[in-house]
Parts: sequence; structure tokens; C-alpha cells
Amino acid sequence: MAGAIASRMSFSSLKRKQPKTFTVRIVTMDAEMEFNCEVLDHDVSKEEPVTFHFLAKFYPENAEEELVQEITQHLFFLQVKKQILDEKIYCPPEASVLLASYAVQAKYGDYDPSVHKRGFLAQEELLPKRVINLYQMTPEMWEERITAWYAEHRGRARDEAEMEYLKIAQDLEMYGVNYFTIRNKKGTELLLGVDALGLHIYDPENKLTPKISFPWNEIRNISYSDKEFTIKPLDKKIDVFKFNSSKLRVNKLILQLCIGNHDLFMRRRKADSLEVQQMKAQAREEKARKQMERQRLAREKQMREEAERTRDELERRLLQMKEEATMANEALMRSEETADLLAEKAQITEEEAKLLAQKAAEAEQEMQRIKATAIRTEEEKRLMEQKVLEAEVLALKMAEESERRAKEADQLKQDLQEAREAERRAKQKLLEITTKPTYPPMNPLPAPLPPDMASFSLTGDSLSFDFKDTDMKRLSMEIEKEKVEYMEKSKHLQEQLNELKTEIEALRLKERETALDMLHNENSDRGGGGSKHNTIKKPQAQGRRPICI
Repeated sequence: MAGAIASRMSFSSLKRKQPKTFTVRIVTMDAEMEFNCEVLDHDVSKEEPVTFHFLAKFYPENAEEELVQEITQHLFFLQVKKQILDEKIYCPPEASVLLASYAVQAKYGDYDPSVHKRGFLAQEELLPKRVINLYQMTPEMWEERITAWYAEHRGRARDEAEMEYLKIAQDLEMYGVNYFTIRNKKGTELLLGVDALGLHIYDPENKLTPKISFPWNEIRNISYSDKEFTIKPLDKKIDVFKFNSSKLRVNKLILQLCIGNHDLFMRRRKADSLEVQQMKAQAREEKARKQMERQRLAREKQMREEAERTRDELERRLLQMKEEATMANEALMRSEETADLLAEKAQITEEEAKLLAQKAAEAEQEMQRIKATAIRTEEEKRLMEQKVLEAEVLALKMAEESERRAKEADQLKQDLQEAREAERRAKQKLLEITTKPTYPPMNPLPAPLPPDMASFSLTGDSLSFDFKDTDMKRLSMEIEKEKVEYMEKSKHLQEQLNELKTEIEALRLKERETALDMLHNENSDRGGGGSKHNTIKKPQAQGRRPICI
């Protein structure tokens, strides 16, 4: 039986050269088998339980044609898969990913995103460690690439996925080759490879490409004497190839492999025996039956999925109809509430209409009253216009009076200057008189002045100038009034400037200030003490002489 089988069993100690028969129970995924085994001339560990590995001795040329039974195919698949993961069979990285995707399909079935979520392959051994260490890729990146191919294998059964795995693996260079260390006649160390196609001689450093090959159909005879093997080709022009092996047991194994592979090679090229034909017929029938079963299951699955989709659609429609019914009930309730509100609004509108009608009647009465009072308003308007005209006339008169008063003020200023000049001359005259003691004092009579002008009086001791009381009071009131108005205007202007300065201060760019701006700011901070106006006013105030009025 070809396959990778692991079994556990317990038995008593075995003595060398003494046959011991025991029963082996093999449990696989598909079957459980029991058979009797005889251990002869083997070094067996005395620890219990003892694990035996049963492996295929001869590899098929074409796995699809030669592996008839499904259990044989499955066990052989497990063996080849383990040899690839253990790097006993070299596999390129890209082929390793493809083989891993078929292995996942065989184990998990069709890809389902809802079940096979990210990380479901974290605990699986799918790639050789050599391939993993060859790239700077995380396990998640490898899983993503394996899953991408795994999703494309939908619809393949387990046996089909395993067969696709074997069909790819059987094309690998080291597939099915048993390597043995040998030496040729010159003593050069070489590798002998025995597989289903023939014998191959390899360099010890290169197990992929043989230096020379001997296909089974070109070999006439293989023999060995003691430790020397002899390969005789059919073509007599080709030299006989001889090599030596180190151990007798290895020589026996090489001979067994050569005989078995040669026999299978020849049998594959002959018509199948009746027993094999029956086995293949049964296998085809079994495969057809399983294919029909899978098709039936696929149809049932499809029908179940369609039924589930139909059920989901009906449930969705039912839920939608319930929602529509709920919405309709809510709309009906809202309509009833709206009708009640409209009735209340209609009642309120009627009351408002009555109130508006009442107000309209009151407005009509008010209009009549306004019309009745309009006549009186016209008369009052005419009186107001007359008063306005009178006020304008009065303002004109006041303007004329103001102009006249201004002229009088100018005249008074002129008279004041003349009076000061007369005072100066009188003082000079008085000084001249006082410096002449020979003459008696004289009291000249002053010239008569107009009755509305100020009068002067000169004596030897003092000089005085008097205004009329009415003129003095009038001038004082006008000057005081102008001063108050000027102060109010100045204060209002200063407030406006300060307000504007506060508003634009936030938008000021200090880096763009000129030297003049800086000086102005310093003066403002000092309260204006260094301004031009204050500098001019100080000497004027110091040099002005007081006027006695």
C-alpha cells in the first residue's frame, strides 16, 4: 500500500534475530485497518508506545492513472506533502504557494469569507521553512497570497484537490528519487538516484540535475557482487558502469528498488491484468457514483440556498410590509391629529375674523375722526408756517443785530486803542508837567465824548477808563458763551479720536512703524508735554501783561 501512515502500538521486548509477530491497527481519516506484522532483524526502541512510519516504496509515474483507490491517493498525498515540507523534495517558492492552496482546499473545502477569516491559517504548516526564510514577508502576507489561490479552487472535492497537488508534485526534480552514496572505479564519491524512470548519477552537491541517466528500457542487466554494482546497457557501444556501495544492507535495498521499479516500468507499458482492470472499473464506478453524489449534493445545496434566499426575500418583504403598515398607521394618526389641529385653527380663524371685523369698524371710526380733525390740522399747519416765518424774520433780525454788535465791538476795540494811546500821551504829558516845577499845575478840561462811549478821567495821581455797564455785561456773556461751546466741541472731538485709536490698535503692525510714529507714541505716553503747541504757549503766557478792566 502506498501512503504515509503513522500508527502506535505496544508490545513486549524484541530480541535480535528472533521473529516477533504483533498486530498493527492503522487509523486514518477514511478507514481503520488491522493486520499482522512480523519484525525481523530490526533495532526497535524498548520505550512504549513505539511509532512506526509506513511509506510508499515505489512512486507512480502518473498518479492520476495509477492511484486507483481513494484511500491510497490520500495516504500518498500525505507522504508527498510531508516530504515537501521537510525539504526532502525541493519545491520552488511559487509552486510551494500553489501546492499550499490545494492542501488548504483539501482540508477546509470551498473558501467562505464569513468562515475563513484573516488568521485562520496561522497554525497550519503549509510552506517549507526555506521558502519562508527566503523572503521578508510576514505570515499575514503569505496567508493572503495562499488564500487568493485557495479562493479560485471553489467546487473541487477533497480527492480532486489532492490529485491536483500530486500532479504538480510529480513534476518536481526530486520527486520519487531515492538517493544513495556510491563511489565509481576511480574512487570518486557520487550519488545514485533510483526512481520510476531509471537510474541517475548525480554530483553530491547537485541533486536536481543528473550527470548521466540510464532509463529502464535501455538497461539490459543489473548485478552486484559483494559491494560492487554493474549496470549493463542494451547498447553494447556504451561502456558498462560500475560502482561500489559501503554497506551490504544498502546494496540489497538498491537492488530491490531497481528490480521493483524496473518491473513496474515494464508493467505500465503492457496491457492491464484482469484484476487491475476490475479495480480500475470499480474505481471509475465509485468515482462516477461520488461525482453523481456530489452533483446531487450541489443541486440540493443550490436549492437550499435558493430556498434560503427566497425565505430571506419573503422575510424582508414581510418586514417591509410591516414597516409600511406601521408607517401608514402613524400617517393616519398624524392625519387625525392634523384634522383636529385644522378644526381648532378654523375656530381660531373665525374668532380672529370677528376681531378683525370689529377692528375694521373701529378703524373706520378712527378714519372719520381723523378726517374730522384734518380740517383743524390744516389751520394749525398754517399757524405753524406763520410762526416759522416769524421765527425766520426774527432770526434775520438777530443776525443783523449780531452783525451790528460785532461792528460795535470792533469800534469799541478801536476806541480802546485810542484811549490807551491817549492815556500814554497823557502820562507822558503829565511826566513833562511834573518835571517843570516853575509852572503851576494845570487842569485841562477834557473834550466832550459821545454819550454812548466810555469816558476817561485824568488827574495828577491816577488815570482811569470806564465802560458803560450794559456793554461790559454783554461782552462778558458772549465771550463766556463762545468759550463754553469751544470746550464742548474740543472734548467731543477728543473722545472720537480716542475711540478710533482703540479700534485700530489691534490691527497695528509694529514692524512697519517709522521713526516719526515712534516719536509720536512717546509724546502721547507723556501726555503731550513735548508737543509743539504746549512749547509755543508757555513763553506767550509768560510775556503777556495783564489788562485792568
